[in-house]
Amino acid sequence: MVHNKHIYLDHAATTPIHPDVLETMLPFFGFHYGNASSFYSFGRKSKQAIEEARGKVAALIGVEPSEIIFTSGGTEANNLAIQGTIFANVHRGRHIITSAIEHPAVLSVCSYLEQRGFRVSYLPVDSYGIVKVADVKAAISNDTIFITIMHANNEIGNLQPIAEIGAIAKEHGIIFHTDAVQSVGKIPVNVSKLKVDLMSISAHKIYGPKGMGALWVKSGTRIAPLLYGGRQEMKIRPGTENVSAIVGFGKASEIAAATLKENLPHLRYLRDRLEQSISKRIPSARINGHPQKRLPHILSVSFESLESLSIIANLDVHGVYASGGAACTTGMIEPSHVLMAMKIPPEMALGTVRFSFGWENTGRDVDYTVDILEKSVGRLYKFYQKIPEETGIITFHEIDHAKAAENILQNTHFQFSLIATPQHIRQAYCCHVALGHKCADQDQISTLLRKNGIEIADTHRISRPLRDKLPKIRKTHSGKRHQQLK
Repeated sequence: MVHNKHIYLDHAATTPIHPDVLETMLPFFGFHYGNASSFYSFGRKSKQAIEEARGKVAALIGVEPSEIIFTSGGTEANNLAIQGTIFANVHRGRHIITSAIEHPAVLSVCSYLEQRGFRVSYLPVDSYGIVKVADVKAAISNDTIFITIMHANNEIGNLQPIAEIGAIAKEHGIIFHTDAVQSVGKIPVNVSKLKVDLMSISAHKIYGPKGMGALWVKSGTRIAPLLYGGRQEMKIRPGTENVSAIVGFGKASEIAAATLKENLPHLRYLRDRLEQSISKRIPSARINGHPQKRLPHILSVSFESLESLSIIANLDVHGVYASGGAACTTGMIEPSHVLMAMKIPPEMALGTVRFSFGWENTGRDVDYTVDILEKSVGRLYKFYQKIPEETGIITFHEIDHAKAAENILQNTHFQFSLIATPQHIRQAYCCHVALGHKCADQDQISTLLRKNGIEIADTHRISRPLRDKLPKIRKTHSGKRHQQLK
């Protein structure tokens, strides 16, 4: 490998499985393989393990174990919460209230229900990404039966006024669900204080296994199954239980509850250290979200007139792993729906990177990340300011080849930058990081790289993929700092 750094800053996407969680799960892949629905003692041991895990998950959010339904993850939990509750209560009305910044696992369900004749109100958010309680109250009508508002946003980490919305829902007799996948295990979460009726959570966000989640359903809440079969999970979620994953979820919940007080200030310290360093060293950066009402481990940063994938590609080459604030679909790069709902300008939204921390990260990780980020952003700005309308692109088979190419070229006169391989030339045989340069230099650069043993996958000449669609870089990169939207 060219680099030996491995700094994972994408814990909002998923977390590594905790060693103690893995150790707890292993016996259920091997010896304890009995079917939990079996009558004999060998199967009953699996059943006992499931119920012990159910109790640990319930304790994490302060509910009764009998109210926890295990699912395949947060997506299924959201689907079960929304569809299951609405179909069981459709006689009461056909109106749903949600927000414009929900996770696709909620928005896609709402879109589907609109096709089935339901009416959905998508509430706006302010410039911080917060839903106004008054908007919730104003949206309620005589046939409103369901409200679903996420507890914390997965992209920017802002917290919603769930308790206040819950009070309004109770006043009007409306069932209230919250997607708490990002918040549970990161901050104290107690459903009685939030005044909700249903809550979705996921194991792999808290150092548990992927493919496992849960839906908390308040006792007395009517809910219909989405699947039909056996009598597992209170007849709501049939199918033979994934015992090993359930046991892992239980252990991860137990660890999260025990370490919450210790981890919360550590995560907040890392986030704040990163935010302060970026603001000081990269003046054009903009911090997204509310300065106080947010999770301790997520930081969303926008870099004007840059493409987030190219920033991420540069970080990746140096062993730092983060995620973007733009979705790439059908070859087109589109700003995040969350950032658009916050009315962040497209030239900022397209250059958004999300950093999210875990307990294993350190202050040194932050400092190294800022060093790489500052150099990468500076090089990208310089590259796009000086590159002509047509760009030369060199692709590589492996990311290490891209890193080696950067090392070879950094002391030459060539104008270049590592960028994300453009979508329309991305192939299975090339990696996601390419080398952008002046077309006039392509032959010389290719020859130089090959002489140094760098294997090139292909060469291309394309119109600049992103720059034509964005305004020119403002002088604020080297001048005054951007002000956060009020």
